Amino acid sequence: MSMKRTNVYADPEDLAIIKEAAKRRGISEAEIIRQGIHLAAMANRVWDEPLFSRTFEGAGRTPSTADVRDAVADAVLRETRTDPGSAA
Repeated sequence: MSMKRTNVYADPEDLAIIKEAAKRRGISEAEIIRQGIHLAAMANRVWDEPLFSRTFEGAGRTPSTADVRDAVADAVLRETRTDPGSAA
């Protein structure tokens, strides 16, 4: 990955914490700063597609706790049933 150099102003206390963490972790201060920049970039990214872009058929209402519990139980039963044709 290619990198581009930039200058930033940082609080001296933050830099001291970074220096200590870099020494403790055995990595460079620059690596910690790069990780922080990446986290900030990802936290502020505008995604092209919404997190929940799919739609699902349903009753058109919010399911109750019992509905959810029954749906999960049914799915578990389907997944754990053995195939009658197989030797169990």
